[in-house]
Amino acid sequence: MDAIQQFKQAAGDAAVALVESGMVVGLGTGSTATLAIDALGKRVQEGLRIVGVATSEHTAAQARGLGIPVSSLGENPDLDLTIDGADEIQLGTLDLIKGRGGALLREKMVASATRRLIIIADESKLVNRLGAHFAVPVEVVQFGWQATERKLLKLGAKTKLRQGADEKPYVTDGGNYIVDCSFGPIETPAALDQELNSVVGVVEHGLFLKMASQAIVAGQNGVTVLLPK
Repeated sequence: MDAIQQFKQAAGDAAVALVESGMVVGLGTGSTATLAIDALGKRVQEGLRIVGVATSEHTAAQARGLGIPVSSLGENPDLDLTIDGADEIQLGTLDLIKGRGGALLREKMVASATRRLIIIADESKLVNRLGAHFAVPVEVVQFGWQATERKLLKLGAKTKLRQGADEKPYVTDGGNYIVDCSFGPIETPAALDQELNSVVGVVEHGLFLKMASQAIVAGQNGVTVLLPK
């Protein structure tokens, strides 16, 4: 396991230690969340009693394979805690860019229904300004997606329709496409959030603002817990 994987594992383990029996737990999607779910599965096998709400079909399959009971957001609309990763974490605010794993719609729905959103990451994900390294994923309906893309271009984005491994358009669990929108460093994420929300054809986007309760970040100096300011 290389250093980055070790950092991800350490952050995941620290978050999983916060889970208590009887909780309804949101289960994130992505490489870091996968490690946390593995650790959570070990605790369940040792007797921890929880119910998981998965943010993707892939995560649901992983959880079931580990013996974690999986329910739906409809059946459990109030979650105690959610553990998920992020592509970028803005220092101070803990505002996020998420969605490189393609599950941003369900991730945001789960995040909005949870009492505590615990973000886990290695220290490379910390940025002074969102958009520094990654595009903002924007989930759009397939119908007329090109027209939606044109509206995103007018917002100043450099756009790219996400491709799957088969080199065909990537399709989300919700049956939508993703247009990755590069804005460069984002000066006012709240304003961009409103602009993206106003575009007809956009289902959801990867700016997660004022949602994280804390970020558990691992790096060369160990594990650090960050709180939003």
